[in-house]
Amino acid sequence: MRISDIETPAILIDLDIMEANLRKVADYARRHNLRLRPHTKTHKISALGRRQVELGAAGLTVAKVGEAEIMATATPDLLVAYPVIGRGKLDRLMNVARQTAVTVSLDSMAAARPLSDAAREANVEVGVLVETDAGMGRVGVPPEQLVDLARAVAKLPHLRLQGFAFYPGHIRSFDDEGRDQMRRLSQLVSSLVQQFKSADLPVNVVSGGSTPTLYHSHEVDGLNEIRPGTYIFNDRNTVEGGGCLWDDCAAQIVATVVSTPREGHMVIDGGSKTFSSDRLGSTGEATFGLLREAPGAVFHKMNEEHGYIDLRRAERTDFQVGERVHLIPNHICVAMNLHEQVYGVRKGEVEQIWKVEARGKLQ
Repeated sequence: MRISDIETPAILIDLDIMEANLRKVADYARRHNLRLRPHTKTHKISALGRRQVELGAAGLTVAKVGEAEIMATATPDLLVAYPVIGRGKLDRLMNVARQTAVTVSLDSMAAARPLSDAAREANVEVGVLVETDAGMGRVGVPPEQLVDLARAVAKLPHLRLQGFAFYPGHIRSFDDEGRDQMRRLSQLVSSLVQQFKSADLPVNVVSGGSTPTLYHSHEVDGLNEIRPGTYIFNDRNTVEGGGCLWDDCAAQIVATVVSTPREGHMVIDGGSKTFSSDRLGSTGEATFGLLREAPGAVFHKMNEEHGYIDLRRAERTDFQVGERVHLIPNHICVAMNLHEQVYGVRKGEVEQIWKVEARGKLQ
């Protein structure tokens, strides 16, 4: 099957670039003695999770139980990096824990106690990482409360405290401010490790990291596990944040020009049901992807099925109805969740068609 035979809009995955991305991160983790537990939120495909494990990943990371159910057969070690709340979800998670080792990241006893009860009733043991807020302001207890939470969790039956987790999502670039944030993060993590040791609490796993901070992970004193996700494909936000180059972007969306309604403007057959609505993380600019054929074009508006592209400052303005174009989305993780299948391509040919098995697994 040729790429030209694919109906648009569709996500194309350059297999050579993807494989290079996977190997580069696996090599980096080995070189710096870091456990690699990639987050599968980006690809959502069990075969790719399995490939990450084959290349040396210690396990995989998911956010929701539905994703855990998909990835359970792809890895011997699974981290649910999200509090699991609700009896139905806990029962399903126990079924996963019967298939593969499961660890849950959580930040409250309200999440820990029901997890302990469910594990006891299922007669399984579940690992736990207590989570702290390292600066992003999302989930996680303040650092000064982390040891107390860890002590309480360690007393619960059928739970095995393994250490702690954090997510440095507030660090998006490595300008002077970003480097200062990394220094402060390293000081925080090092201090917490020492506090855990002083309290005789385990720190077998100190889990953190993200794609923007990926290749600086070894600079964080005490960190021994990283959970990058986007690196497998990369996207425009990763490039803009300095985390990769355009040539490292394995995923792009192929679309067709369906209208050229007036001079300097065109419409493609992909809108909000094809692309992520996320804006650029660095500027918040109202654009939704980079047009490879004319990087100066502005993809400025979307309806469900229409993508509006302003060509007035573009390198090319002569696009024709029926012409295929290629765009790198701002945020590939969300775009993947909108597509039922994606196409692995090499040298103009389609080598793989993957069902996006974990798309829509929100529960």
